[in-house]
Amino acid sequence: MRVEDGAVRGLDLHFARLASATRELFGSDLDVAQLRAWLRAAVTAERGHLSVRVNVFSRAFDRAHPFASAPPDVLISVAAAPPDESTSLRLKSFRYGRELPHIKHVGTFPLFHFRGLAQRDGYDDALFVDADGLISEASIWNIGFYDGIRVVWPQAPQLDGVGMRLLRRGLAQLGVTDMARPVRLSDLRDFHGAFLSNTAAFARLVAAIDGVQFEENADLIDLLQRAHLSNPPQRL
Repeated sequence: MRVEDGAVRGLDLHFARLASATRELFGSDLDVAQLRAWLRAAVTAERGHLSVRVNVFSRAFDRAHPFASAPPDVLISVAAAPPDESTSLRLKSFRYGRELPHIKHVGTFPLFHFRGLAQRDGYDDALFVDADGLISEASIWNIGFYDGIRVVWPQAPQLDGVGMRLLRRGLAQLGVTDMARPVRLSDLRDFHGAFLSNTAAFARLVAAIDGVQFEENADLIDLLQRAHLSNPPQRL
């Protein structure tokens, strides 16, 4: 999560996701009040904008009985937030789908492997599709498309990212239509623009996917920024 002056946009969404995944993976409840106190302590002495990562694991996890209930442990790491970048990105598509895509987990080797393969071929990052060309998500991003009127999110197994959920909240508050529906590589020329989103960067424009080029759309970035900022920061 991105912490700015001791506050986080979408803090409630982060907590809800951590609690839900803890129940699913470890069969136990996460003490969110205690986690919040630990987070406050972790950032108290820090200044500026921060990137804070919460990893929930269990030292009592039993590999012989993976579904046995185990109490959760928490690891918190704090670093300076990455600098804001505005350059648009070029994506190369790969046939791949994350394991348990609805959970943000630490099985990230394939994500960076495919990112590296994309960069080796002159692109910036990887986009994941299934055997039929159905788009799901990018390496560490959700992806959205703009048809000139509405924002379209690919309907496919993927992480329901906090950055994406903040944009959807904000677009609704601005009265802008957005929707989720299947999007295939063959549909790309139907859109005027595309963008990536995560909690570190609310939106990065996509310049191209494979051989399909997109417009540099400053109005789209302005819209997404207003949608993002319409979510008030929540104090830790």
